[in-house]
Amino acid sequence: MENNQEYPLLIAQTGPLEGQRWKIKASLTLGREKDCDIIIPLRQVSRHHSRIAPDTQDVIVIEDLGSKNGTYVNGALVQEPQPLVDGDEIQISLAQHFIYLSSDATMPLESLPLEMQKRRLRVDTGGRRVWLLEIELDPPLSASQFNLLQALYAQTGEVIPRTEIVEAVWGRSSEGITEQALDALVRRLRDRLAEIDPNWEYIVTVRGHGLRLDNPPLVQP
Repeated sequence: MENNQEYPLLIAQTGPLEGQRWKIKASLTLGREKDCDIIIPLRQVSRHHSRIAPDTQDVIVIEDLGSKNGTYVNGALVQEPQPLVDGDEIQISLAQHFIYLSSDATMPLESLPLEMQKRRLRVDTGGRRVWLLEIELDPPLSASQFNLLQALYAQTGEVIPRTEIVEAVWGRSSEGITEQALDALVRRLRDRLAEIDPNWEYIVTVRGHGLRLDNPPLVQP
């Protein structure tokens, strides 16, 4: 049974994906583009930045996909495909850090420092799931709503310019997107969040600058 099979594991450390993890069952592409298996929503990350995949000998190999700011393993720039070994530290553009484990049994996952579990709002980028006050949004957010929330969540507390948000939400189709279209999307997302938590304004408009996500710690009863 697959559930009993051990797989190599990629665990996000410091960076916007902190605490998330992926079993390496097949090739995983990392980058900023929406079609990547692991989306890192930072401008310094290339659209298709790097790839981690099993080779013909079932060795896990990492390669850079011609990224602008580089892929690093244990601080060394990856210049050609190279095998990973247990405990390797991977850095994508020095912005998102991962640790590679040769087996998903190597580390007890419940002991991971999951900062994302200590906030009122949590976003699972890989699963495209959202929780508010430990309650999952159901039905899930639309694609554009999730892209908007993800862009803000990746830089929680920082003011993100509207132009950057438009690009994060609509990608290559962002040309011609109006201010009114973004405002309407923000209203719809606020309405969805208010269905569960009407007492907190998560998306803050900073006039003349952009938007900011206000996501304070979850106060435990």
